[in-house]
Amino acid sequence: MDLSNLKPAEGSTKKRKRIGRGQGSGHGGTSTRGHKGAGSRSGTKNKAGFEGGQMPLQRRVPKFGFKSLNRVEYVGVNLDAIQKMADEAKITKFDHAVFQKHGIVSKNDLVKILGRGELTAKVDITANAFSVSAIKAIETAGGTANKI
Repeated sequence: MDLSNLKPAEGSTKKRKRIGRGQGSGHGGTSTRGHKGAGSRSGTKNKAGFEGGQMPLQRRVPKFGFKSLNRVEYVGVNLDAIQKMADEAKITKFDHAVFQKHGIVSKNDLVKILGRGELTAKVDITANAFSVSAIKAIETAGGTANKI
């Protein structure tokens, strides 16, 4: 075995179909375009999603869903995540900068504190929104919930 007798595996390469190179090529004459019609002429194209006259997928599937232009989307932060940060990093004051530093939110995100998990640490949290259960749990633990 040396470089002079290397070749591609059997069946891994194909010859290019050379269209419009005379009758002897097998692809001369109409050049595989058939006779007459728009498809035989130059400059023809199908619409995106065209399925040969069959009802296209985007028309077969029903429309659904709606997103209000006035929606406000929050990034949810649960109490168990806050408790974990309070234990590990010894944090007592939470605000957007702290959440951003720990990779929970990005610069322009709005933060909503949610009530999943238990909170035992006394913490002061400043956020854009709070769930009712989160406020109750924070105040039960002796902390404060400050809405921006």
